[in-house]
Amino acid sequence: MNTFDFSPLYRSSIGFDRVASMMNNAARREQTQPNYPPYNIELLSENQYRITMAIAGFNDNDIDIELEKNTLTITGKQPEPTEEKNYLHHGIAGRSFERQFQLAEHVKVAQASLENGLLHIEMVREIPETLKAKKIAINTTNQKQAALHQNQSDIAA
Repeated sequence: MNTFDFSPLYRSSIGFDRVASMMNNAARREQTQPNYPPYNIELLSENQYRITMAIAGFNDNDIDIELEKNTLTITGKQPEPTEEKNYLHHGIAGRSFERQFQLAEHVKVAQASLENGLLHIEMVREIPETLKAKKIAINTTNQKQAALHQNQSDIAA
C-alpha cells in the first residue's frame, strides 16, 4: 500500500488536511476496487469531463447513478437469467458492479447516456462567480479628483 507523508505540507499551509485524507482514501479504494467494468476518463475541455464505461449487456433500467457529497457512484445490477444456457466458452462478463469516483468541488454531472453498450457520463466544472478571479481597477489621483468633481456637480444640480 502506498502511503504519503504530508508533514511538509502541514508546516506551511492551513486547511489542506482534507486533501491528504482524500488521497489516502483514494489509494486505499484503488486497491480494493475491482477492475470491472473497464472505463475511460476524458478531459474534453478545461472544465468538461466524460467517464465512459463498457457495460455490455446492461440496459438503462439496470444502471443506477448517484451523486452524494462529491462521490459519484455507478451501480449495475444484472437481472437473474430467465433460462439456463450451456456455454462452450463464457468470456463476456455480465456480473453486477459498483464503481465510485471522487469529484472535485464544483464538478457537476450534466448528463448520462447509454449507447452501444457504453455508458457516457458528462460532467462540467461550474465555478461560482463569487470564486472566480476579479480584475481590480487601480484608481489614480486624477481619477479620484474627477469622480469627486462629478459627485459635487451631481449634488449641486
